[in-house]
Amino acid sequence: MHSEKPFHHRPTLKQVNKPFKSKHKTKGSLKDQEKGRISRKAIKKSTSKPNFISKADRHNAAKLEQQKKRAEVIKTNRFFEGRHGAPKIVAIVPLCSDVNSCSVMKSICSSIEQPIPSMTKGISLLNVDRFKQKIQFILLERNFIDIMDACKVADVILFVISAKEEVDQFGESCLRSIQSQGFPSLITMAMHMEQNLQKKRNDIKKSLLSFINYFFPEEKKINAADQAQDVLNVLRTICAQCPKQISWRESRPYMLSEELDFDMNDDKNTGTLKVTGYVRGLAFSANRLVHLQNFGDFQLNKITSCPKKYDNSDNSREMEEDIQVLEVPNPDEQDSLEAENEPNLMENEQTWPTEEEMAGYEDRIKPMENTSDIPDAPLGTTPHKIVKRVPKGTSTYQAAWIVDSESNSEYSCYSDDEEGDVSMNYENNENQLINDNEKEKEEINVNEEEYEEIEIDDKRNESIHLDPEEESKQLKEYLANREKEQRDDIEFPDEVDTPLDIATRIRFQKYRGLQSFRTSPWDPYENLPIDYARIYQFENYKGTKNRVISQASTGGSKVKVGSRVTLHIANVPKEAIDFYDSSRPFTVFGLFEHEHKMSVLNFVVTRYSDYNEPVKSKDPLIMHFGFRRYEVRPQYSQNTLGGKGTNNVHKFERFLNPGRTCVATIYGPIQFGKVPVTLYKETETISNFPIAVASGHFWNASPKRIIAKRIILTGHPFKIHKKSAVIRYMFFNPEDVLWFKPVQLITKYGRVGHIRESLGTHGYMKCIFDSSINQQDTVMMNLYKRVFPKWNTTILWREKNKIQNVTSKDENNIQDIEMAE
Repeated sequence: MHSEKPFHHRPTLKQVNKPFKSKHKTKGSLKDQEKGRISRKAIKKSTSKPNFISKADRHNAAKLEQQKKRAEVIKTNRFFEGRHGAPKIVAIVPLCSDVNSCSVMKSICSSIEQPIPSMTKGISLLNVDRFKQKIQFILLERNFIDIMDACKVADVILFVISAKEEVDQFGESCLRSIQSQGFPSLITMAMHMEQNLQKKRNDIKKSLLSFINYFFPEEKKINAADQAQDVLNVLRTICAQCPKQISWRESRPYMLSEELDFDMNDDKNTGTLKVTGYVRGLAFSANRLVHLQNFGDFQLNKITSCPKKYDNSDNSREMEEDIQVLEVPNPDEQDSLEAENEPNLMENEQTWPTEEEMAGYEDRIKPMENTSDIPDAPLGTTPHKIVKRVPKGTSTYQAAWIVDSESNSEYSCYSDDEEGDVSMNYENNENQLINDNEKEKEEINVNEEEYEEIEIDDKRNESIHLDPEEESKQLKEYLANREKEQRDDIEFPDEVDTPLDIATRIRFQKYRGLQSFRTSPWDPYENLPIDYARIYQFENYKGTKNRVISQASTGGSKVKVGSRVTLHIANVPKEAIDFYDSSRPFTVFGLFEHEHKMSVLNFVVTRYSDYNEPVKSKDPLIMHFGFRRYEVRPQYSQNTLGGKGTNNVHKFERFLNPGRTCVATIYGPIQFGKVPVTLYKETETISNFPIAVASGHFWNASPKRIIAKRIILTGHPFKIHKKSAVIRYMFFNPEDVLWFKPVQLITKYGRVGHIRESLGTHGYMKCIFDSSINQQDTVMMNLYKRVFPKWNTTILWREKNKIQNVTSKDENNIQDIEMAE
């Protein structure tokens, strides 16, 4: 039988063309080849890692990276180890009404069979000999401000929840606020677990863990505060783990006060505040300022070492070292307390005052002279008396209800966010008023015998107290109007009605038209308010920020991180020591260079979805800005990214609407770094804790950022002929049509046009568009005006805010704990 050979392809299928054939070449390439030119290819740089790295090199690079991370962990742990190491700060935060921090402290001490240490009310130092660690517990009550201050400096936050009651609104507000401002390592414990049945405890733990994971998804376990083994595991975790760092906090020096002393100055109003504690974060510098919560920024006189304390195994004692002056400020390099520039009013545009202004000036100045000679009215005196001319036989009760002729005159004027946009001329009205006064004088002379003058009490300055029902009714009407304004702003943004009793060119004289909102030029130094003469501006904000932070991290300060020192803070007001309470945390934060100067600050904020009330621009809010706390009235604008060809103009937002990220702008002290910010609305409930409105982070300090308020004037087509149309109801006189003739028109269906001419005397105008429009379309004219924030940033005092503690129902309070001798 004939055997067939297997089929196989030839070894190569590549087709090789003959090199002398040039039918695929162009004429240009042939000419270049004839001239002897050689085509050069661009050298492409490979973005990937080079392939020539050997396995040994890769292994060595991974080993170096591992050693670097291990060195950072050892450095952090060394901060807390040893006889002179700093204690770990643990903030115990009760989230339910039937739990407290003192009971948790008692359970922790009993788990290691150690007596309860002597407590200074809210702060207790526990030396754990079993794990060779020192822990400083902050026993917090249900006070919102104290919880926020303690969590800013804590290394570990210990949440305490209940197995019987749910976390109330106060606890949820604390969790949301801690989440927004940044948090270190977290541990959660549950009380009253033993009071439930054994078969239900696992389900209760799963339910509580699900609630905590809504705010902190990395939490893996709920520990029972009633079980000694769980409490011991919590204490072991606190002592063994490396605390999680907060980036904005670790990049600057800070301290939790352990001891406080005050030396009065000669003026009896200020003095030197001595704050003793461990240096954390970065090293303090005597040339930089420090920030005290609720009191502001101050200078340092000096930084001295403090006697270090340690406990011996046999007996507890203290070893005192000689106090050394570590650092003294250099007068040439020390930061000044000057926060604002002094504006020179003579550099502004000057106008000579009129005779009417000069005449009114003397009347305004005379009552202000010699006010110190006027004695105070004694208590119980009668109110001020006023004289009224009334018909004969009128009683004092009837005379009080008679309205003076001066208060009957009503003038209709328009206000635009409390700005004087309207300039009105009353020359014709003045002549009419003069004639009316002459007629009244003639009538008074004729009927002089029918009137008499009596004295009544002036109650214009007395406070008006409404009934609770009437006050609640007016509050509901006010909130309903605010909600209606917010709905109108969402459905018809920036649309306004053209005024009928005043010319549009006068009413909107500060507004301008822009051909393109994104690219039309706008000078950032044009028509600036007087407040811009008080602020500071950086030529290169990013470069200054990087330089200042790098100098602070690599500075040659003699103060070491982790050492126990005393800060001598100069010229602190006496109220700081009067309002001091050892049960509340007292913190000190160090400032970078230039962080005391005032400028225009921009924050990127997002409103919380569960806050339902309207948030309008310039509404009073409480701002927690890193370690600062202020009462502000922010102004909102769109968060549009600036790219190539933009003019840095951003649209003003009347409301902070949910689901949108806006930029809040205020006047405030400069701060470097991406610092978290949270906005709160102050409430007047029984618990009186603020409600979180929005959260975000600090963006930059840029006075050049232009915020343009937009208004839209609308008109409707009256007659249409192809691309031409007659528009009405946008203006009501021909002068306004001619005034706004250069401004571009747009329609809701996307057509673009301009005004050709005015028709008639009622504001009708002929317009030309790029294509035909229909009768359902609406013609719009966009006008813009630059707006500025108000100078109203004030420090929020703790006593002024009057935030009370939310009482606890648990009977195991601090009085039940036996103090160790």
